[in-house]
Amino acid sequence: MTLQKNIPVKTLHLFPVLDNLLIELLTSLKNEEWNLPTIAKLWSVKDIASHLLDGNIRTLSFSRDHYFGEKSPDFNSYAELVAYLNHLNASWTLATKRLSPKLLTEFLAVTGKQYFEHLQTLDPFGISIFSVAWAGQDKSENWFHIAREYTEKFIHQQQIREAVNKPALFTRQLFYPFINTFMFGLPHTYRNVAADTGTTITIKVLTDIGGEWSITKTETGWQITETKTASPVSTVYINPGIAWKLFSKGIAPEQALSEVKISGDRKMGEVSLEMVSVMA
Repeated sequence: MTLQKNIPVKTLHLFPVLDNLLIELLTSLKNEEWNLPTIAKLWSVKDIASHLLDGNIRTLSFSRDHYFGEKSPDFNSYAELVAYLNHLNASWTLATKRLSPKLLTEFLAVTGKQYFEHLQTLDPFGISIFSVAWAGQDKSENWFHIAREYTEKFIHQQQIREAVNKPALFTRQLFYPFINTFMFGLPHTYRNVAADTGTTITIKVLTDIGGEWSITKTETGWQITETKTASPVSTVYINPGIAWKLFSKGIAPEQALSEVKISGDRKMGEVSLEMVSVMA
């Protein structure tokens, strides 16, 4: 119980909630809606559903069953890793085009339950099988890996919901843990930005489902800070409807500029719009 209380971002209990909403959503779709385009570039609604199934199956195979199949190549850069993942994603969605929507939904329901059962067995502060690379980490604890997986399930279901014009996942219960996890990418986003020690940047995601996050430059680099400063050098104000797309690379920073308010040092604030909290 003590371990659970100390987890920085608690998301594990939300997996069944998201999964139930997903199955309910997919079951309600008309045949033509499965083929609608989405904000995820070349992916249709059905392609995204297939990708979510891949996420369940990969985790169960790798983490639960310790089965990795073919050996992945060595990567010399983050870009090479992303390219490899994109290849895996593309080959999977191509192969699963032969699955019917009904069968795909049934597979998601079955594997989603197994996926959640496995995550419950992980020590939240043990080292995860994969690091959260978009936060600049070479090693990550399981609670962060689980939170990252939660954001994956959230963002892809949200992409489907937008494509088929269904209500967004914009509740405090679901959205806040999602955006809170994404903000762990802020220090890495500013890693090459020079500033005096003590310089603070604040990001405010508006409405009651959002929140406020700050990073401060220390002698060892930028760090998320719990202490609210009275005078950050730059404060960025962004709506949830823009934030989820921007930080998942659904829209480019220049597209978001007209929807974002920045007070103080505008150049310093604009760096935050370059944060990408997904593997892209």
